[in-house]
Amino acid sequence: MTTSIQYRLLNLSQAGALVVLAVGCSKARAPEPAPGAMASAAPSMTSAAAAMVAAPAGSSSAPDFKISPPMPLGAPAANRVGVLAPGTGIPVGQTVPEARATDLEGKEVALSELYAKGPVLLAFYRGGWCPFCNTEIHSMVEAYPEYQKRGVTPVAVSVDQVDAAAKMHATYAIPFPVLSDSDAKVLEAFHVVKTVEGEELAKMKGFGVDLEHYSGKAHHQIAIPSLFLIDQKGVVRWAHSDPDFKVRPSTAQILSAIDAAQLGGAKK
Repeated sequence: MTTSIQYRLLNLSQAGALVVLAVGCSKARAPEPAPGAMASAAPSMTSAAAAMVAAPAGSSSAPDFKISPPMPLGAPAANRVGVLAPGTGIPVGQTVPEARATDLEGKEVALSELYAKGPVLLAFYRGGWCPFCNTEIHSMVEAYPEYQKRGVTPVAVSVDQVDAAAKMHATYAIPFPVLSDSDAKVLEAFHVVKTVEGEELAKMKGFGVDLEHYSGKAHHQIAIPSLFLIDQKGVVRWAHSDPDFKVRPSTAQILSAIDAAQLGGAKK
């Protein structure tokens, strides 16, 4: 059953469906992969998480959201790390706009409330249905102690509605905030919106990915995978985006960028 699901989703990725985040489940200072090489193998899921992925549809009052098994990611070449794709993102040195999303309790959260407590790594991901995003999220969970040492809190954002985001949170036991931006307002504010339409949308539906089901909206918008390191003043200190959703900065590349930013929030 798992093999069939992964094969179908792999073909979906090849069809070009379009976070933000990292890859590589290695520890903080793992050797850098060669350009074009796989950053890490897909992490195995716990039996509990796997059960959630394969769980049958829930009750009518609780929509069923499938969390796809992880798949391997590639890491960008060193000269492509920390580069924003043309027309996307907020450049280094600029102050981020005020934006609000919804937490897993259904409460509205202002981005400024989060970075006021300490630097954040804002990670936009496509959704819980994306196996590449799930590898990225899993890598961030594995490296969370390293982010803590540096005084940085990852914050994951997608257009998945609260229930879908909550299932992702539970599946990977995520220790950092996971926010729902179902109206894509935060994505728009950071210029990382992709609208899925036409043949691409039809192919996604053919592979069982119903964007309206996950977001609860009819806009068919998802995030361009992207990362923004934001300091306590709301200034972008490092940023990366890439429409190629199968390539994300590795954990080691991200931690190196954080160290270079010298945020001053490292914990002894």
